[in-house]
Amino acid sequence: MTEQIMEAISSEVYGVWFLIGAALVFWMQAGFTMCEAGFTRSKNSGNIIMKNLMDFCIGTVMWFICGASLMLGENILHGFSGGFSFDVFTDYGSFDYSAFVFNLVFCATTATIVSGAMAERTKFSSYCIYSAIISAIIYPIEAHWTWGGGFLAQWGFHDYAGSNCIHMVGGICALVGAWMLGPRIGKFVKDKNGKVTKVNAFPGHNLVVAALGVFILWLGWYGFNGAAATDIGTLGSIFLTTTVAPAVATVTCMIVTWVKYGKPDVAMCLNAALAGLVAITAGCDVTDCLGSAIIGLVAGILVIVGVWFTDYVVHVDDPVGAVAVHMLNGIWGTVAVGLFATKTAPGFELAGIGEGLFYGGGFEQLGKQFGGIGVTALWTVVLAAVTFGIIKKTIGLRVTEEEEIVGLDQMEHGLLSAYAGFEVVDDSFGIAYDEDEDTSQITGDVPETQAVPVMVSNTVPEGRPKMTKIEILCKERNLEKLKNALMKLGITGMTVSHVMGCGVQKGKPEYYRGVAVEASLLPKIRVDVVVCAVPVKDAIDTIKKVLYTGHIGDGKIFVYDVERVVKVRTGEENFEALQDVE
Repeated sequence: MTEQIMEAISSEVYGVWFLIGAALVFWMQAGFTMCEAGFTRSKNSGNIIMKNLMDFCIGTVMWFICGASLMLGENILHGFSGGFSFDVFTDYGSFDYSAFVFNLVFCATTATIVSGAMAERTKFSSYCIYSAIISAIIYPIEAHWTWGGGFLAQWGFHDYAGSNCIHMVGGICALVGAWMLGPRIGKFVKDKNGKVTKVNAFPGHNLVVAALGVFILWLGWYGFNGAAATDIGTLGSIFLTTTVAPAVATVTCMIVTWVKYGKPDVAMCLNAALAGLVAITAGCDVTDCLGSAIIGLVAGILVIVGVWFTDYVVHVDDPVGAVAVHMLNGIWGTVAVGLFATKTAPGFELAGIGEGLFYGGGFEQLGKQFGGIGVTALWTVVLAAVTFGIIKKTIGLRVTEEEEIVGLDQMEHGLLSAYAGFEVVDDSFGIAYDEDEDTSQITGDVPETQAVPVMVSNTVPEGRPKMTKIEILCKERNLEKLKNALMKLGITGMTVSHVMGCGVQKGKPEYYRGVAVEASLLPKIRVDVVVCAVPVKDAIDTIKKVLYTGHIGDGKIFVYDVERVVKVRTGEENFEALQDVE
């Protein structure tokens, strides 16, 4: 009797955990949204929010119409699909609500993966149609093969939480969609024969948001991988492997990029964490600590190779690295089950599969894994190509050139900015500075005494007072201390303007996810003052003292002779016109 009570309690507890896990997977939508927005340009952030929101909302509608039946229904066509059923409407009282919700949030994840690879140039209407099709047909049918009792499950193929069924499928759809869509304007430079000669980097506008998205995804992944566990041993082991693999992947990526590019790549390491999570998803229940560490190590290298491959080999523009993270590591994670599955893992017995090659199981399980990957990939490529092809030929996939340049927030949604009231570009970013910056002497270690002196003429033509305009270009963060210093000097009148500038330090390329960063226009402040009574040399010395750090981007000072000054209100000219501002 006691044993039966404990079993009932355990069943209820894990039933609750099952739904908590579903909620965690739903929360991953926020992580995907933040990652995609952070890795892309601010002018498209609102569009990205809308796409990720509609992935789930449209997916929910399609799921209760037909998706749930195709995945969870009784086998038809020899396990190819589930049969249509409308029990959610006709027999709600005995319906399996938990399975419906749990599988729905996984379906939405598959659709969301595609959004990042096609970001910044896809028609919103076209994306909504695709999202509906993947939730209604592409995902439910192939997921039935593995999780709905279909032919792959009967064959012994193993994908515990979705390296194959979710991530590889989403990654393949992302690759097909991004290839058919074409690159963003300016991503690839081609010669007159159409050959790509240069790859340009488009750095994400907010790595802080992207990083928060990664941590949200990592948290959600404990539900993604662990929600189906029904005993504490299996759940604990899944949590362990889900922690070790992404951690090792990230450390590996940091070391490789540090060696390859001279500095650890922040954006690539964020992708590596996700790559490790994707790779461990298929075998999280049947691998041990050593196996998950090796899976993570390979994932950390594979994500770097994958980003390079999409940029430099197939020339597919993938703004967030979805192909490298999800497709390649989805494939690797599914294969890894046939290499690292071990009977010492608590979930191995329940999985009902053979041990991996490296644990003495031979090639049998490995062969099944490759077979499952091949069938699923073929289905996905064909369906994705047909779907995108039809959309492209009918309503079109891509926005116009003008819409892409202006930004999808404004052109697709009438949203002037997703960051109203905020400055979204950090003017201290890496290597960018004003376009005429002389870098020959500025290294960050040059003392102020060695800075190039400013030569000022003391000639006063025709006996009238000499008037001089001083134009200062500097970072916005230095405006307040510059203004205060000038006012202490006696210069109380000035004009302040926002301007844009760019430049690249010669001989010191910087990299964003393995691609050299070109000059990018960044905001600066231009301060204009006209002096007459205040000595020009004093003004310049004061400005230099305030702005000087010895690093790139300190700014410039331009000095001009002024022919005539007229004060409009009083008609005063020249020296007299300047007396209330000096």
